[in-house]
Amino acid sequence: MSRMEQMLRDISIIDFTVVDLSLYLDTHPDDHTALEYFNHYNRINHQMKKEFSKLYYPLSLQYAEGNDDFRWATAPMPWEGVC
Repeated sequence: MSRMEQMLRDISIIDFTVVDLSLYLDTHPDDHTALEYFNHYNRINHQMKKEFSKLYYPLSLQYAEGNDDFRWATAPMPWEGVC
C-alpha cells in the first residue's frame, strides 16, 4: 500500500469516527465525554486532510487554499478506484 493510499485509508477511518460521534451527539447533546472525543477526533481529521492536501491534492475545496497550483481537477475521480 502506498503512502497516499495509507493516508486515504486513515482519513476514511477518522471520518467515520467523527460522523458516528456527531450522530451520537445529536441524540445525547449533554454527554460531555462524547463531545470531548468529537472535538479531539475532529481536530485530528482536519489536520490529516490538511497534510494530505499539501502532499497530494485537496480532498475538498476547504483544503484547496495554500497550494501552489489549483490541483483540484487533477485528483482521481471516484470511479477510478482511489476513493
